[in-house]
Amino acid sequence: MLDYRLRHEMQIDEEWIVVSRNPIEFLNGCPQFAHMPGVRFVVGDVLQGSVLAGDENLGGVDAIIHAAAVLDPSAPEDMILSAAIDGTRHVISLARKVGCNKILFTSSGAVYGQCSLPSCESDECIPDTPYGRGKLAAERLLVESGLDIKLARCFSFVGPHLNRRIYYAIGNFMQNCIDGKPIVINGDGTPLRSYLYADDLVEWLFAIIERGENGRPYNVGSDRAVSIRELAETVRAALGSNSEIVVKGTPVPGAKPSVYVPNIERARNELGLAVKVALEDSIRLSV
Repeated sequence: MLDYRLRHEMQIDEEWIVVSRNPIEFLNGCPQFAHMPGVRFVVGDVLQGSVLAGDENLGGVDAIIHAAAVLDPSAPEDMILSAAIDGTRHVISLARKVGCNKILFTSSGAVYGQCSLPSCESDECIPDTPYGRGKLAAERLLVESGLDIKLARCFSFVGPHLNRRIYYAIGNFMQNCIDGKPIVINGDGTPLRSYLYADDLVEWLFAIIERGENGRPYNVGSDRAVSIRELAETVRAALGSNSEIVVKGTPVPGAKPSVYVPNIERARNELGLAVKVALEDSIRLSV
């Protein structure tokens, strides 16, 4: 999601090595990334003990961004956990082999589990999904490694390269509006969510790499909470659509909605970070 404008503004001139199990397939599907200056794609897999071939010759690495994970909630639990835990062990091994002391780990708000309030880094983590349990276990492995570990607990995001065909509310709603189809909400529309724009995400991750405290988690996301119903209305208005909004569920009187929204006071106060792109602008920029 690193665009050329942000690259220019942040004066990023280092070489970036992107490890992918199948770079050719990825670049065929996303050709816009094929000729980014300073970015090189190589074959590798965090589930292999040697993450990438020839890593013993890889020197001068300043930092590793560990973002590999199985995102499909329908995948077998052992696959999700192995990607998180075994994959992290292999990344730690790679870092030591190439003499890199700094790792940024993209963890997740899923480590908190079910919440009825915005999640704070000091909250007890009680993950209730394999994905959340794997991310929390990976955090602990990294902190125990003795390396300089930067922890970004990422929530929800939106941007131009978001796949709008997978099951992800804001992407689905945008695609519905583009196609002129109804926006269908299968639940009751009350869960609270928030979305940070891709450019803000990149800026936040760089700030955590550069200024984040070793082993200290930072929530990454927007603190502007909207219900799923409000999100549908916001997407429709931002895109000037007339799509009908269909809510299939009925709210339960007195029930507290689930909340997947970060408290970002730590990032704001310690790293000087802010949400710069409003949700409405994020939606328009994304399409």
